[in-house]
Amino acid sequence: MAEAMIGGFLSKRLARPDEIMASEVSASRRKHLRRQLGIQTVALGGPVVEHARTIILAVKPQDLGPALEQLSGQIGRRHLVISIAAGRKIEWLQDALPDARIARVMPNLACVVGESMSAYAMGARTRPSDGKTTERLLRSCGEVIELPEEEFDAVTALSGSGPAFYAYFTQQLIEAAVSEGLSRDTALILARQTMLGTGAVLKKQDADLSDFIDAVSSAKGTTAAGMQVLNQSSIPAIVRKTIRAAARRSRELSEE
Repeated sequence: MAEAMIGGFLSKRLARPDEIMASEVSASRRKHLRRQLGIQTVALGGPVVEHARTIILAVKPQDLGPALEQLSGQIGRRHLVISIAAGRKIEWLQDALPDARIARVMPNLACVVGESMSAYAMGARTRPSDGKTTERLLRSCGEVIELPEEEFDAVTALSGSGPAFYAYFTQQLIEAAVSEGLSRDTALILARQTMLGTGAVLKKQDADLSDFIDAVSSAKGTTAAGMQVLNQSSIPAIVRKTIRAAARRSRELSEE
């Protein structure tokens, strides 16, 4: 995720490669980042904190505590700290970094192609300019929305985990089409482009979903026949259980 975000910053010319420094414990990853992005890389976070005013925490939630223990005395009021660690609340981050200005962000994997959906919330110690900086950085990777932090568990379930859920449903469409006689390669091409095209239409036209479904479903046609099965199925309940489980896990992460 961090590599994808850096790629967005560079492609939108928000920073030059020599203005970005990444801390990475893996020597092979440091070499990869230098080769692919041209940025500076270091093994430990100290040099990053020393040189940067904006710091992005892009580590797993369980690794965040040990990482910040090494840096807490070095991160201060001059730093805007943007965390993308799932489940780690602003309060937790402010306890770990009592002098820093904190922003919490939930991006998603589509960042790798510049189509991320990122939500962010600002801590109490931030300045108005910090929100503008956070949004400008995130917008280089896709769409951005500011939301209250109390909504982040649902955000994590929907847009954070959502790409896997969309891919799963697409996978089921492919398997069903194969059972109807399509080759797997053909079904993959059709399903993938159909998902992409549907998203593009919904975004461009800002369409109401029910109206969109009705527009595709001509009376007594093929779509109507399929929608009748969906409407009579347990899919709505399954989807609610899916989102509820992901949101519950997000809340659990904040307590671990």
